[in-house]
Amino acid sequence: MKAVICKEFAPRAELRIEEIPDPVAKPGQVVIRIEACGINFFDGLMVEGKYQTKPELPFTPGSEAAGVIVAVGDGVERLKVGARVLAFAGIGGYGEQVAVDAWKVFPIPAEMSFVEAAGFLITYATSHHALKDRAQIKPGETLLVLGAAGGVGLTAVELGKQMGARVIAAASSEEKLALCREYGADETINYSTEDLRQRLKELTDGQGVDVVYDPVGGGMTETAVRGLALFGRLLVIGFAAGDIPKIALNLLLLKQSALIGVFWGAYARSAPEKNAENIGELMDWFAKGKLRPHISAEYPLDRFAEALDVVMERAVKGKVVLVTGKSGHSKEGVPA
Repeated sequence: MKAVICKEFAPRAELRIEEIPDPVAKPGQVVIRIEACGINFFDGLMVEGKYQTKPELPFTPGSEAAGVIVAVGDGVERLKVGARVLAFAGIGGYGEQVAVDAWKVFPIPAEMSFVEAAGFLITYATSHHALKDRAQIKPGETLLVLGAAGGVGLTAVELGKQMGARVIAAASSEEKLALCREYGADETINYSTEDLRQRLKELTDGQGVDVVYDPVGGGMTETAVRGLALFGRLLVIGFAAGDIPKIALNLLLLKQSALIGVFWGAYARSAPEKNAENIGELMDWFAKGKLRPHISAEYPLDRFAEALDVVMERAVKGKVVLVTGKSGHSKEGVPA
């Protein structure tokens, strides 16, 4: 099979496609013939050795994949050959097949294509876990989403609205903010032309926001902390700006506010049954037409470098997907 190979932690330009042996389903695993794979910002960090986890070398990047099960290992009863699934693979998605632990694999509804599935799991599961489990957001609360047109940001806008919040979307261009309004944002802030702190005061009558969803980091984090309401919560999602901010803790004391870390992958490993319930709720919302993944671009496997570049350079709205198979847009079962 063909797969993208990372042989050493180095600039992502060093990645190459090679022929490698087909994977084998070990006990507790399934092998998926990949039809599509989502591209994530941390994929680029991982191949350069800058992510919090470092896979054993060599490895194939790609944490989320969608396709058809072609083999089932011993001890797996819930999943069958021929099932249409998405998977939190961790690594291995930038290829034609991948072996994945069965607990990381979820059937997808008939209404969902492989391309939609490939761009669904990590972004939606992260935002759902962040807002539901970590922030425990309530209907009527105000949610500020930074980087709101990005992969996770746009799902936070959509899910925040689904959960009954008043959503303020902040992004760097009017084009991005227009997309946020399409996905339910009640108010928008262009932080390349507007003062974020002042606009938050204006939009909340000086009261501040209840929850901040922050996948950006950098200088905006402190501004967002200062914009929290009494008992407000800032969700630490990631650091797409490149800088990990340092926050003066007296800012939390005065408003009795909180910084809350969100690491969905670790949560999924530590609480697989609760995670499966959350994924089930998301799939139900999708099947009912309440969620619609925004796939902004698709690339074939041999153009993986372009796909990864646009994500790492933050030149994308929503999700970018590699289409590995020939049935990426299919919503039909695919013969094994």
